[in-house]
Amino acid sequence: LSAILALLDTFPIVDELQMMFWEWLADYYMCTPGEVYRAAVPSGLKLESETRVFIRTSEDLPPLTPAEENLVDIIENAPGITLHKLATALGRKDVMHVIKSLIEKEVLSIEENLKESYKSRTRDYVLLKEVYHDNAILQETLDKLEKKAPVQAKIIYSLLRQGDYTGTSSNPVSKKMLLELAGASPASLKTLSDKGIIGIKSVEISRLADDILPKRKPYALNKNQTRAHIKILDEFKQKDVVLLHGVTSSGKTEIYMHLIEHTLRKNRQVLYLLPEIALTAQIIQRLQSVFGNMVGVYHSRFSDAERVEVYQNLKGIRLKGSPAYKIILGVRSSVFLPFRDLGLIIIDEEHENTYKQFDPAPRYSARDAAVVLAGMHKAKVLMGTATPSFESYLNALNGRYGLVELNDRYLDIQLPQMDVIDLREARKRKQMHTHFSRPLVDAITETLNNREQVILFQNRRGFAPYLECQDCGWIPFCKHCDVSLTYHKKDNRLHCHYCGYTIANPPSCDSCGNQHMQTRGFGTEKVEDEIALLFPDARIARMDLDTTRSRRSYEKIIEGFQDRQVDILIGTQIISKGLDFDHVRVVGILNADNMLNFPDFRSFERSYQLIAQVSGRAGRKGEQGKVIIQTSDPQNIVIKYVAENDYKSFLKHQLRERLNFKYPPYYRLVKLLLRHKKLPVVSKAASQLAKELRRTLGERVLGPEFPLISRLYTLHQKSILIKIERDKHFSERRKAVQDAIDKLMTHAEFKSLQIIPDVDPYN
Repeated sequence: LSAILALLDTFPIVDELQMMFWEWLADYYMCTPGEVYRAAVPSGLKLESETRVFIRTSEDLPPLTPAEENLVDIIENAPGITLHKLATALGRKDVMHVIKSLIEKEVLSIEENLKESYKSRTRDYVLLKEVYHDNAILQETLDKLEKKAPVQAKIIYSLLRQGDYTGTSSNPVSKKMLLELAGASPASLKTLSDKGIIGIKSVEISRLADDILPKRKPYALNKNQTRAHIKILDEFKQKDVVLLHGVTSSGKTEIYMHLIEHTLRKNRQVLYLLPEIALTAQIIQRLQSVFGNMVGVYHSRFSDAERVEVYQNLKGIRLKGSPAYKIILGVRSSVFLPFRDLGLIIIDEEHENTYKQFDPAPRYSARDAAVVLAGMHKAKVLMGTATPSFESYLNALNGRYGLVELNDRYLDIQLPQMDVIDLREARKRKQMHTHFSRPLVDAITETLNNREQVILFQNRRGFAPYLECQDCGWIPFCKHCDVSLTYHKKDNRLHCHYCGYTIANPPSCDSCGNQHMQTRGFGTEKVEDEIALLFPDARIARMDLDTTRSRRSYEKIIEGFQDRQVDILIGTQIISKGLDFDHVRVVGILNADNMLNFPDFRSFERSYQLIAQVSGRAGRKGEQGKVIIQTSDPQNIVIKYVAENDYKSFLKHQLRERLNFKYPPYYRLVKLLLRHKKLPVVSKAASQLAKELRRTLGERVLGPEFPLISRLYTLHQKSILIKIERDKHFSERRKAVQDAIDKLMTHAEFKSLQIIPDVDPYN
């Protein structure tokens, strides 16, 4: 038996219910519990191991190779050096085999140290040492200081004026504040500390805001909202999950406010899930205006230390100045937080594919995982959207979920007028201004003249999707991935949007040497350039992945547009996700075709959702808005149903196809992606795995096939798709898939093969 040297945590950072939830995630999504743990726990709470290397003896060394001698020399000069620093000093990464050899020769020893990466924030407070609480002693000291060190005397007088100098007060004087009051330097304060007159006390404090006060009660609901609110509460008596299908700008968020208030009255916690970080900027203001500092925010743009404090806050471990969170507003990773008594989960814009984690494992759907989490807490789930996912809507129609509908906009404002522009016809009649049809240009002109705002949607970032040689047709491709490089005008470089590889814009063709390289297609960067030429006086902003990399970039762009400092906002799908602006009169969808023609069985569903959602940003207050959809296929059923705002007819049409071809929501999918640096290896492995799977699953197995991108990050890829019935045998069939993978991986030739299972890959 070994002695316990120390307790690492006063309280366990993971509870039993979390472990149950993680085990379910690992089992369902075919990954390891360790992969779930890595995603669930903030990095600052993970203990990391650090390996240090020491010389055991420098006498009677056995014969060493030049590489071993070099390594020993470095360690002798820096005993206890870490592996990382050792590799840096040697200028090579492959040091482990040399270290292993030296350990076997008994020259080296290694030592493992655990270290915590989280460091709490501290604040220094100043107090008067107890002996100077005696007035006579204090006065004598001050008299001496006034003669010899007047600045030090001034510091003590400033401390005494605050009245909180004993260290027992709940509001002590901070070092920073005291120096400002006295107009003194830190050196003078240190001298007083060295003399033993004052003491400095460091206190751990919270990084989280603690001064946000509620300003109002939730707004009164109108007739339609009240009816929906009552029906949701009625449905919750029988169903654990309710789908709120409300048209854009129908006032769903205010209904959420009333449901949150209802849950808080029961002293239970609320999780409010959003699909994008961009949305938190607006929603946090609305929630905090009602619920004050009971609202916490959790997403990846927060520092790791802040995420640790939110995590600990929910565990009941709060630092000085930290509020007690009852509501968490966050993106998909928020489902991993340690809720103690979760009463309600709101999944806003539940249809969004950003609720699905694609890389790395666990490849979970936060929407589906939230339903399981709520069941463990005996909590209720409300899913809200104007364009429900087919899975959720079918569950509602089948009675598994409750269904509540809001068919009218708030204050009975009309849905926007939808105009569809045939791009082929417009080009034939020479009615295009670069990528803008005449009706769109006219609508933007009128809107700007009326001092209102415009949103332009193009679901592709960068300046142009690719460059092409006009003479021979050569296109620059990524050297790591089988994709063309996207041209970005800002830095005049070509970028791979998958692996990040980048090269300078080539002055000539690599194939034929001619200098006739031309951009093809257009992205948001090009739209920004061209709209600036058409409307030189307009104030323009762009919102895409390239302009929103910093922590507050989302907020700055949204606040600027909200405060009418921007006239035209250009963006990718980020701008479609539930943002609420009062003065947007026109929305232009510049090219609907690149969504409609994507080779994916969900392309029509996703296109409908995107177009309907971005259209919903128009005319949310005041007059009716206008949406102009530019397409080369105006007869496409998606365009037809979006223009008519007929989601139910669109749903019925698509569900017939899904049933006929055995796709979700009628079937579940498991996708297996095989990767290897050698194409023959991945091809052989994929064929063997497919053969083994067909032995137990039969015709449910499709492939192997090359995916849309057959090489990524230098690795060749092949995929196998498995369609499994939605019945009680799903877990058994999922286990058969895992068994087939395990069997394949026993072969030595596939040792370095990657097999990535993805359950519900398109959710």
